[in-house]
Amino acid sequence: MEGTKALALEAWAQAAGRAFLRFDYSGHGASDGAFEEGCVGDWAEDAFQALTRLTTGPQVLVGSSMGGWISLLLARRAPERVAAFVGIAAAPDFTAKMAAEMDKAARAEMAETGRWLRPSAYSDEPYPITRRLIEDGAAQFVLNTPLRLPFPVRLFQGTADEDVPVSVALRLLDHLESPDARLTLVKGADHRFSGPAELALLTGALDEL
Repeated sequence: MEGTKALALEAWAQAAGRAFLRFDYSGHGASDGAFEEGCVGDWAEDAFQALTRLTTGPQVLVGSSMGGWISLLLARRAPERVAAFVGIAAAPDFTAKMAAEMDKAARAEMAETGRWLRPSAYSDEPYPITRRLIEDGAAQFVLNTPLRLPFPVRLFQGTADEDVPVSVALRLLDHLESPDARLTLVKGADHRFSGPAELALLTGALDEL
């Protein structure tokens, strides 16, 4: 919640006189808990509790990367509380890709220890990917069943994103059912999608929505 995008959107909301909520899932950022003890289902429950306990009325959900998947789960669970969805390099069902990436050594490591230390492009420390994360992720997939989103959807995707390829955004756009869904591709933008031009696109979408 201290990321560039979250802070920029908070500043936009303040300037527009709109309420705004940002939070860290358990095991992330400022929240208590250990990352490797959590899973997508846990973090989706965090989001549901934040939505239902800390807001009133329909909300515009903004989710980046895994947050995009979480937002889709939230929208599927409580569509009446969602006014619109903005996905930034949304990564639905990404644990399937992680499972597919595991080679023989990684699978042996997980079988023996219950986790796989996956190298990270953003840190010198690897990410611990647990068996529970992979198994729970499969139970949270949104691209294998109908995904009805009865509100506007805006998806943003950089063409230079090395974590979530453009094909994922195209698949999500094709799969979801919405009365007003649009995908914006930005040539050269990476996974962070947090340069001045990208942030202007996001706040412009919020102005419209």
